[in-house]
Amino acid sequence: MSSNYRNFRNSVPWLIFFLEAVFIILFCFLYSDDGVSGSNISYPAFQDVSHMVIFGLGFFLAFLKRYKFSSTGFNLLLIVLGVQWSVLMEGLLFFLFQNEKEDDLKSITKATVSMTTVVISSAAVLGKANPIQLIVMTIVEIAAFHLSRWINKMYLKIGDSVGMMHVHLFGAYFGLAVSPFFSEPSPNSEKNASTPESDLLSMLGTLFLWVFWPSFNSVLAVEEEKNTIIYNTYFALAVSAVTAFALSVLTTKDGKLRMKHIHSATLAGGVTVGYAAHSIWYPSIAMILGLLASVITVLGSHHLQRCLNSVLKIHDASGIHFTFGLPGVLGAIAHVILFVVKNWTDLRSQRYLIMIEIGTFCLTISVALISGFITGCILNLKLLKTIPVSKYCEDQFYWEFPHLAVGF
Repeated sequence: MSSNYRNFRNSVPWLIFFLEAVFIILFCFLYSDDGVSGSNISYPAFQDVSHMVIFGLGFFLAFLKRYKFSSTGFNLLLIVLGVQWSVLMEGLLFFLFQNEKEDDLKSITKATVSMTTVVISSAAVLGKANPIQLIVMTIVEIAAFHLSRWINKMYLKIGDSVGMMHVHLFGAYFGLAVSPFFSEPSPNSEKNASTPESDLLSMLGTLFLWVFWPSFNSVLAVEEEKNTIIYNTYFALAVSAVTAFALSVLTTKDGKLRMKHIHSATLAGGVTVGYAAHSIWYPSIAMILGLLASVITVLGSHHLQRCLNSVLKIHDASGIHFTFGLPGVLGAIAHVILFVVKNWTDLRSQRYLIMIEIGTFCLTISVALISGFITGCILNLKLLKTIPVSKYCEDQFYWEFPHLAVGF
């Protein structure tokens, strides 16, 4: 056991120091002049997004009995490293293609939103990937996500605020593509279970996410659309939460609420409506999408989870496919349907734009799956020190527990 600790001590700190040195040097070259003054994003709006990503998603993943330290701690590590890398990627695109330079607050807000992809993907391998693998996955995934956004923006002419809402789709399917490269832990292992205390901590993350989700969906939108997006997001979240409670009672044998359903399905409406919130003209449409998203999440996790595990060999540790993936697909399809309905009288001349809308989310999923598969191959290298299955979901493998030091 001690040799494993020495290996991590000799690798993780130096990898972090190396990346920080590279980031500092790149910042000197790409951001040597004064930043653009003024911003259409307020600091409170950025703060909402930051709270959601750090507090919300950090606690959201703290449901495993013996992996709460790592869930919240590694989440913070990945976010602070990934935000720097994401800002650099934006600066690199500006340097190479002379795009319009953004103000500093908008740049860091976009980087924080982009990090949602990494947190969602890391949830698929929660407890199975070591810190080195998570850092490598962050670097590769942020680069792939920016590539996907750049193609959508430059060639498919998709608005940047809409393209950023692909974070849920990209993160979910990237994580699902990486997941098969890790062994599945024993289903009867106590470390793979939750406790009332860990479920409560995870529910606290859900509440943070629920409260701040309207800000997340609207923070990068143009000023004229912000109120509409906030309005639609709130009602979609409200309906998905109500539906989650109802379906949880109906799908359990004893007719009791299951925390797992409330934990995930409550948020599904926010994921779905994020893609199409700006184009929804009646709140009833947002409410219908929230209901459908919650149904997909609860029934999908209830009936499809075993099929994915046995047939596709995908062990989705946190159920991201049903919380973020399928609701994201529903939102993308709803966006296309709303576009068709809006242009029904002139449908023949709009066929090209309809295909563009369909191609946008298909491209996002394709890039996520391909880059996720490549990343999984990279993470399987012996150089990255894959941990044994016996040490999955184990905080003591990484964190100091003074009161448990004797005999460990």
